[in-house]
Amino acid sequence: MTENPQVRNLDFTSDSSILVFDKLCKSYQLGAVELKVLREIDLVVKKGDYLAVMGPSGSGKSTLLNLIGCLDRPSRGKYYLGGHDVSTLDDNELSAIRGRHIGFVFQSFNLISQLNVLENIEIPMFYQGVPEHQSRIRAIELAEMVGLGERLNHRPSELSGGQQQRVAIARALANDPLIVLADEPTGNLDSQSGKDILNILDLLYQKGKTLIIITHDEDIAKHSQREIRLFDGQIAKQWYNR
Repeated sequence: MTENPQVRNLDFTSDSSILVFDKLCKSYQLGAVELKVLREIDLVVKKGDYLAVMGPSGSGKSTLLNLIGCLDRPSRGKYYLGGHDVSTLDDNELSAIRGRHIGFVFQSFNLISQLNVLENIEIPMFYQGVPEHQSRIRAIELAEMVGLGERLNHRPSELSGGQQQRVAIARALANDPLIVLADEPTGNLDSQSGKDILNILDLLYQKGKTLIIITHDEDIAKHSQREIRLFDGQIAKQWYNR
């Protein structure tokens, strides 16, 4: 599989500021009405940051997640990822960036039920054309890192919710992305499994991985290095926890 040449030639590791939003706005046109969801967001996330995004329903959290994850484009303003303006790239270019530079962890896990633990972790590497022997070694290392070294051949239906989320985290790390973007990663888990997942995220932060977590839970957000709170599409408040 070949990448778009414009994407392939971009050096996404050249800037310590992994993510920069410059007056970022997002609106949706509903007939004659313009619905303003995000309003002039200024945000900088540096390499190794651990950011929690909070806010009430309708504050713009999901829209912000979609923009960070290159699932959507801003209406106005700029989005710089790894030092490059990605706000005007086309769908193919955004898809290539998502696959290579952003690791997603979803509340609902989004594992493929027919595949075992190793195969689920290998999926992102398959789409990047990583040779099978290399992807298998990498997948085993990641499975062991999240505590699933004894479950390599198990399918999702044979795993608990917490174990499935561990697989999802390992899969998100497969291509060594610039950002791990987690959307309510403990939302479908019991309290102990949720603590285990937060401990893994803490470990990734300690190892220097850049993390952005979307959550409504203040106790979960306290694990982060920095919190921002959205209200009516704007950053109403931000502070550091450590």
